[in-house]
Amino acid sequence: MSSSVGGGGGGGAALAGGDVAGLLDKAKELDQLRKEQDDVATEINKIHKKIISSPEMVDKSVDAMMARLRGFYVQARELSESEVSASSALVGLLDGLLQSGVSAAPRKKIEISEQKKKRMKSDTDTTRFSSASMRSQLDQAANLKGEQVAARVKSDDEKDEWFVVKVIHFDKETKEFEVLDEEPGDDEESAQKFERKYKLPMSYIIPFPKKGDPSSAQDFGQGRQVLAVYPGTTALYRATVASQRKRKSDDYNLLFDDDEEDGNLPERAVPFYRVVALPEGHRQ
Repeated sequence: MSSSVGGGGGGGAALAGGDVAGLLDKAKELDQLRKEQDDVATEINKIHKKIISSPEMVDKSVDAMMARLRGFYVQARELSESEVSASSALVGLLDGLLQSGVSAAPRKKIEISEQKKKRMKSDTDTTRFSSASMRSQLDQAANLKGEQVAARVKSDDEKDEWFVVKVIHFDKETKEFEVLDEEPGDDEESAQKFERKYKLPMSYIIPFPKKGDPSSAQDFGQGRQVLAVYPGTTALYRATVASQRKRKSDDYNLLFDDDEEDGNLPERAVPFYRVVALPEGHRQ
């Protein structure tokens, strides 16, 4: 991959390189926002079609569906506002490049080295962890040993599968987790039979909030889409926050996708420490 930008003297070239890097980052952010908008629009259209095709739905079912629809529209509005912000930032960066005379200067081809490509991939793999230095992120990952986390253990062209797993080991060199899927059995023998181990990159792992420290958890408002453990299982599914919580230690009331009962979408209580942010591009 290469990019062509203008280059003048030493100071000008450094400035242009920094501006171009920021430009590329914002362009990627804008592209991701548009993809998320497309996903939300698809979900909205599904609900619209369902309402049109099933006009005989009972009031309770309609209320639940309207709550989901409202949540999607709130998310669409937030994404639209973020798109405006990202577009404005791009305009500002381009204005800066034009004013510095970059476009008129001699062209210089900047090649991204193999080492930089690896570093870019590593940055992507660590986005699930708090913003800190690489060493700090690796230390955070290593400290998860023995903890339960959310893990994407299977993925295909149609959907991702997320489960609660236990971290056995983290390799700082390969940046890979070794995890154990502790699927419960009826007795010790069957439990041993169903245990499965996986080696997964950092981008496939999401740490759960600390059970005893609600302040460490994100606060997801009404209408926000999340990834949450379905009650009575070790599987995580996409859900919409049905109502605003009063305290960060309170359970979330969630509406899980495709969880209809008698044409109704029930609210299900899930502890805050079993709810995480919905990964970008999640497929279900």
